Amino acid sequence: MSQLELITKYMTTVLTKDNTGHGTDHIMRVLALADKILANEPDADAFIVHAAVLLHDVYDDKLYDSEADVIAAKNAMISFLLSIGVDPEKIEAITDIIDNMSWSHSLGNATHLTLNGQIVQDADRLDAIGAIAVVRAITYGAVKNRVLYDPSIPPRIAKDKTTYRSNDSTTINHFYEKLLLIKDKLNTDTARAIAIPRQQFMLDFLSEFKAEWSLEK
Repeated sequence: MSQLELITKYMTTVLTKDNTGHGTDHIMRVLALADKILANEPDADAFIVHAAVLLHDVYDDKLYDSEADVIAAKNAMISFLLSIGVDPEKIEAITDIIDNMSWSHSLGNATHLTLNGQIVQDADRLDAIGAIAVVRAITYGAVKNRVLYDPSIPPRIAKDKTTYRSNDSTTINHFYEKLLLIKDKLNTDTARAIAIPRQQFMLDFLSEFKAEWSLEK
């Protein structure tokens, strides 16, 4: 098996039981989106991009109960990559992308991603907008016991990771607090083009949802 095939197998083992919208189906969609972007970015390193995509949720703190669990998952991943012969410099590049690509990390932090990191970030963020993103947001909100919608709770734009991760907002507010903001924060021309119809779908969904909620329809 190639290194990427082994990495895919490792990722599947770690994420196979995920029920938050960060499972293997999400990873494979992000991989396909990354390939679309890579086609227009000849200076990127495809191996680093592919590996970072495959592994970007393996030690995501959203999926673990404690910081110790996150650290253990990251260390296990690094040990695995070393065991299959991935160059340490490439491992460092992969972990640097994963550590700096998330939305929550960017709050209050100046992030300077390489081209490879920008591609991974764009691909991941594209899977957070559009039709599939509507389902993912509702799924994640249900798992985290979030209220679906409450007109009396206004959206709040978080300034830091702690506020962003707090559970006192609603799933519908999440569209205004993050998902609708993604399009204008993408890095590559390819991603920005893909985002346009996905953005419109979310706007149409929210308009219809609120009309039905308020019995205007």
